[in-house]
Amino acid sequence: MPLLETKGVASAQGFGGFARTTAAVYIEDVFSCFLYTGNGSTQTITNGIDLSGEGGLVWIKGRSVGYSHGLFDTIRGADYWLNSASNDASTSISGIPANAWITGFNSNGFGLGTNASVSNNGTTYTSWTFRKAKKFFDIVTYTGNGSNRTISHNLGSVPGWIIVKCTSSGGAWTVYHRSTGSTKYLLLNSSDAAETLTGMWNNTDPTATEFTLGASGFVNGNGATYIAYLFAHDAGGFGNSGSDNVISCGSFTTDGSGNATVSLGYEPQFLIAKKTSSTGDWMTLDNMRGIAMTPSIGSNDSVLKPNLSNAEVTDNLADLSATGFSFSQSPSTTYIYIAIRRGPMKTPTSGTEVFSPVAYSGTGTNSRQISSSITPDFGLLAFRNTTGSKFVYDRLRGNGVNLQTNDTSAEANEGATNGVQFNKVQTGYEQGTADSTYFNSSSYTFVNYLIKRAPGFFDEVCYTGTGSNLTVAHNLGAVPELIIAKNRTTAGNNWPVLFNFTSTNQSYGFLNLTSAGGNDTYANVGVMTAQPTSTNMYLSSSGSMNTSTNGHVAYLFASCPGVSKVGSYTGTGALQTVNCGFSGGARFVLIKRTDSTGDWWVYDSARGISSGNDPYLYLNSTAAEVTNTNYVDTTSVGFQVTAAAPAGLNANGGSYIFLAIA
Repeated sequence: MPLLETKGVASAQGFGGFARTTAAVYIEDVFSCFLYTGNGSTQTITNGIDLSGEGGLVWIKGRSVGYSHGLFDTIRGADYWLNSASNDASTSISGIPANAWITGFNSNGFGLGTNASVSNNGTTYTSWTFRKAKKFFDIVTYTGNGSNRTISHNLGSVPGWIIVKCTSSGGAWTVYHRSTGSTKYLLLNSSDAAETLTGMWNNTDPTATEFTLGASGFVNGNGATYIAYLFAHDAGGFGNSGSDNVISCGSFTTDGSGNATVSLGYEPQFLIAKKTSSTGDWMTLDNMRGIAMTPSIGSNDSVLKPNLSNAEVTDNLADLSATGFSFSQSPSTTYIYIAIRRGPMKTPTSGTEVFSPVAYSGTGTNSRQISSSITPDFGLLAFRNTTGSKFVYDRLRGNGVNLQTNDTSAEANEGATNGVQFNKVQTGYEQGTADSTYFNSSSYTFVNYLIKRAPGFFDEVCYTGTGSNLTVAHNLGAVPELIIAKNRTTAGNNWPVLFNFTSTNQSYGFLNLTSAGGNDTYANVGVMTAQPTSTNMYLSSSGSMNTSTNGHVAYLFASCPGVSKVGSYTGTGALQTVNCGFSGGARFVLIKRTDSTGDWWVYDSARGISSGNDPYLYLNSTAAEVTNTNYVDTTSVGFQVTAAAPAGLNANGGSYIFLAIA
């Protein structure tokens, strides 16, 4: 596939002028995709975005029902609604009580009213929140004069995308995009191709301080009132350095097979794409509702269309990577796009920000929602009181798609029937529509380890093997210390586990086996060609991590101060403390003996990890939970291995690796 639109690099620092002089701002401070289910009453959406202090836009759309789009901003006020699929003016709608839509804008989100378009009982919704911020998003209102003119703005950079809507009377949603230029326009409420008209932007591109209007009534009718939403493009301004890009507006043209690859320099979480060379709907995707990775055997990408009020549909449109996205649709067609960076960008300081162990008993119901304290990207689910596989689910590979840590099978698709559905709720997950007899059977108890991707702690990458030396980018933001990988496509492949990386050697083992680990040069191991870095893995031409045309997944962990620790210890046969640098003890511990055979032992705080008897599970086995042992305890700085622990945990002179999470 051709590489297209490479202007949107990860950082704008090379162009100067973007150095931060104020407190760091991250994408999670200014943008949120938040999923919720309506309850027919008021509710509060807490997404961490300061709308009352900074201002911004909330865009709500029903997913399971074809309700109208609802756009609400802090300039017009909470009662005033706009629908991107309609020409209607901004109105509070006659006969609908005040606060029926948005009850107010808060310092950490917004309140929902009772109108069905935003809170019908049982309907699923998505909300996209854009906070006003330099080099990200701005809102401008003005009154038209019917003559060529300029309008000032406070975006702090040149806009890449501008949407203008007349609020005092009916009129189309007029769109400027930097890739179609100032001689053309698009309509957000229409599938039409880009059209040429001087009267829209007066053939003048916007600047960092103003945008230009022609005399068209769509954007500048005399006496009419308008609102304009302005989005930045590759302007820097974010992250610890103050130079990272978080939003890009560009274009691509698909090849003869309908494919294109777009380099952004970051992994996006939100995409809008629109054909410009021919008619075609606007398409909105985000990683919360689901963008399944090729080769996907599960759900395709979940799509909403700003120009239509239809319910959510699925289609195979896009794949995400650590540096951008690929797109598959109509051959030899030009599209524009708007992409927003995935968060969080900020390194966590507490394990509770990124890890939530959840133990529960089955209730025998379907579609049960399991709550947690985080928005997870990864889940490892295990039966406790009966034998059963240990199932891995993650947002990136698609909902209901599992791998099993205890065997060599390829990934399996349970769809919406059984298993973990990350695309239904914001925190935790929803179980399948038939899980009353499986992951929610009233006969069983369960535990699920939920993990959130975050810099310096945990990342995941999906990629297609080439069978030749391959560089795979990642967004861990630190040198990985533990990599667990799996071939997704072909059964019969083990789970390689790589650790103890040096400039010449790596250690290795297999998650599904009890065999001892090994240590050798990169060439002899034949999995990697070089030590991984904070941005890349370097895979060899052979090995189970790079089979040609096969899909692969890799999970990368690092030691994050106060959050996680990847390390090793030598057994003593006596009580010993493993210092992880924590202040409140470990809530999760994974241990494997490497100099001899041994299981992959798992302890967690949800089932109990304290002085006294502590239950454990094996990731490499279908065995049920074992209780009434006192082998591993928590302690304030990490965990302890007791004198009673067997050789798999604490043989005198034995070598062990571990992953601990606070």
